[in-house]
Parts: sequence; structure tokens; C-alpha cells
Amino acid sequence: MGWTGDGGGERESAVRFGEPVAFRVAGPRRCLGVWRGGRRSGCPGWADVPVRGTRAQCAQCAGIDRAQSVAADTIADDPRPYHVYLAWFGDGWVKVGITGVRRGGARLLEQGAVAFTWLGQGPLMAARRAEELLRVALGVPDRIPYETKRIVRAAAAAGLDSGRARAELERAHGVAVGLDGWPESLARLPCAVVGHGEAFGLGAVDGVDAVVSGLGEGAVVAGRVVAAAGPDLHLVEAGGRRLVVDTRVLAGWPLAGAGDGAAGAGAAVEVREVPAVQGGLF
Repeated sequence: MGWTGDGGGERESAVRFGEPVAFRVAGPRRCLGVWRGGRRSGCPGWADVPVRGTRAQCAQCAGIDRAQSVAADTIADDPRPYHVYLAWFGDGWVKVGITGVRRGGARLLEQGAVAFTWLGQGPLMAARRAEELLRVALGVPDRIPYETKRIVRAAAAAGLDSGRARAELERAHGVAVGLDGWPESLARLPCAVVGHGEAFGLGAVDGVDAVVSGLGEGAVVAGRVVAAAGPDLHLVEAGGRRLVVDTRVLAGWPLAGAGDGAAGAGAAVEVREVPAVQGGLF
């Protein structure tokens, strides 16, 4: 987790499996500014931002982000090379996407991809054209909602162990590289499946009872960390409830330690219960 102070100083603290976390929201939610060139530029007005939502930015800072966003296709002349990839999130859930070569596999970890393989490498617009070609030809999306990722994650470890993830990715990769219409400037890459089961701690995920989807001043969240995938921390509360904290809703809040003995999700925490049976997904 990354922390920034009023004076602009920043630090990080590790989140380790098996260890407890307990925090309390100690003040109003503020804009975190813009992240550029490996450092954060603070919001000039340190503006208040809505208490709900996953983005702790004011309209001005969000506009700056969008103006320099690859995802928004606002910098089509970007000279840096990009990867095209296939990512697997659970049985039957494969997506296609792009990421900067310099970032390596970081984007796949951020998305909570349980496994992935590269497909190609080349200039940004060639990667974009290939992404659209593959999305249509393979019948796969370029986005999968976080809710879906959470639901299928509990069974994803079994898919890695049994080889289903590798089989699905290898099959999709084989079809993709054989398609006509690839941009000439995009080099095809061999299939090399990378699994994130150990990195995420998926062996300890046996379902989700509830998701922390929002906070307010005075909110307390506590539990033992058993896994972490993408923006999600999987906690087990003192009473045994399996809780997912979407860490994006933590952004912008002043957080203080809640102290030993803090239990579960307290007042001012928005918790969304997850049904025990997810019809039609398995």
C-alpha cells in the first residue's frame, strides 16, 4: 500500500499473507492528484472528492489523466512499444488487451489476471488494431467486470492446477496467431503461459461472503489477509466471514491503525453481500 502525506512525502508498506490488518478512516476523502513519470503530482487544491466510487480524483486531475491516457487513445503517436496479451480469469473467462512493454507483467497483476500469455509486440496503434481484430475473431471481451473476476476467482486455483487455464490460453493463442489481417508492424510472439496463483495466494481463497464497496469517516475494517489479487484484498474476519476489500475505495481517505482487537467491518462501511450460489457462471 502506498501512502502520501500533506507535505508530499510518500512511502510504501507491504501487505503480507497471514498477517492482520486493521484500519480506521480518520478524516475526509481528498484528491490524490496525478501520477506521472514515476512520481505523483499532488492536487493543487487538495480537493474533496465523493465518498463513493473507486477513483479519488477531482474533475481537474481526472481530466489531466485522461488527456495523457493510452487507454483513452489520446496519444496515438506514442513511440513506445506495446504488448498484446491474452489474460485468463477463470473457466471460460479470457480477455484480450494491451500494455506497455516497459511495464512487463505489472498490468496483468493489477487486473487480477490468474494467468496470461503474450500474443504480439509493436507500436501502439498496431497493437490497438490487433486487439480489436482478436476481440472480434476470438469472441472475447477487452474488459471483464471486477464483480465477475471475484466470483470466478475461488475456482481459478483449481483451473491452474488442472491445466485448464493453460489449455484455454494455448487454444486461443493458436487461433489468434493464425488469423489474417495482423498489422505488419506487430510481431507475433510464442505462447508462454504465466500463472499468478502463488503470487495472489489463490490456494487460500475458498469463496467470498461480502465485499467492502465504500467507506465513510469513522469506518473500521479489520481481518487477516489470506490473498490479494488486482485491487482486492481477501480478508477473513475474526468471526470467520470471508471479506473482500476493494482497495480502490480506500484511495484518498486518511487511514489510521485501528489497534489490536479491532473486529470486522464496523460502522460507516458499505458492505455488499455476495450470494452463495452464482447461477450460470460455472
